[in-house]
Amino acid sequence: MASMLVKDNPLLLPLNVEKTVYDGFITVQEKDLRLRIHLPPDRQLKKAKLHCCWKLKHLLHGYEHIVKQRLHQSTDLVSFILELKTVLEVCLKKHPMYYAIAPPQYYSQLILEMETLGWDKLLFIDTQFQMLRMKAEDSSGRQHILTINLKSKHPAEAPECSADLPIPLLLKWTPQSSLNQLHSQFLLVIEALTEFWDVLDEIDTKTWILEPEKPSLSDTMRRIVIGNNVSIKVDVDPRHPKMLPECCLLGAEHVVIPLRNKLNANMHLWNPDSGVLQNLQDVLELEFPSPATHEKSIFNVECGICYSYRLEAAIPDQVCNDHRCGQPFHQVCLYEPITVKMTAQKS
Repeated sequence: MASMLVKDNPLLLPLNVEKTVYDGFITVQEKDLRLRIHLPPDRQLKKAKLHCCWKLKHLLHGYEHIVKQRLHQSTDLVSFILELKTVLEVCLKKHPMYYAIAPPQYYSQLILEMETLGWDKLLFIDTQFQMLRMKAEDSSGRQHILTINLKSKHPAEAPECSADLPIPLLLKWTPQSSLNQLHSQFLLVIEALTEFWDVLDEIDTKTWILEPEKPSLSDTMRRIVIGNNVSIKVDVDPRHPKMLPECCLLGAEHVVIPLRNKLNANMHLWNPDSGVLQNLQDVLELEFPSPATHEKSIFNVECGICYSYRLEAAIPDQVCNDHRCGQPFHQVCLYEPITVKMTAQKS
């Protein structure tokens, strides 16, 4: 039996004179995987035993019966190695994530880092030990989640991090960094945004919000009810939350124009030391309807065309300018009849 079994494969060499034990590598997709084959004294493959490195064993998980079948059917060791290589290529195509298995040191390093950080901060870890979710709490008691996708060369390679934030998440990482340091940086980020969330929490609890229906921590916009078919969109700056936000009044022109004039005329009265909600009421010279004074249902007026309030994710944001009407509409509902009419005229 030749010592070099397959062209383009590393060596698979006998370890004893009887040539019943072979040791070496099999190459798949330019990667070498260690294996050892023990043959019985008669060198029959049917009774051979295959010993794999941990990475190769993981790749073949669920395919053991196929490997055993190939051992029984192959006429010699060369044929079996070729068959095994084919099986491994199929494994990699169906389960590419198996091939990205990290070395044992990766897992020991990760466990050590989690012990330093504290297991109570871990919300989730996947079976591959590559994706983690860690929790953190800001000074106002809000719960935040940091999602970390680790690379196989951790900690030499920077992980990918994400969180529900209104600004890009920029965390520093060096080969000497740890999960504990990452968590500490995240705490600083959310603490710097605490005032921003405090501002929006006050708006959410003391006014009626039309949009978004279920605000996330990354949402900067709120559409606040002013009255029937009249609202204001405010977009709060996460870095300067107490400054005058970007405002857009929505409703019939005969109602919106006086409010817009007040906003422009009173802009100089904005006091960054006061709350955003109080400032908005001062410059607009009004008081927003609140859960304490009004039912939200009276502001959820249906579209005058489709007769529904929510059309997919949209709510009515266009209002008839005739003061005798004031009916709200979805923008798409207004557009579609116009399109149909124009098409009919052309035909």
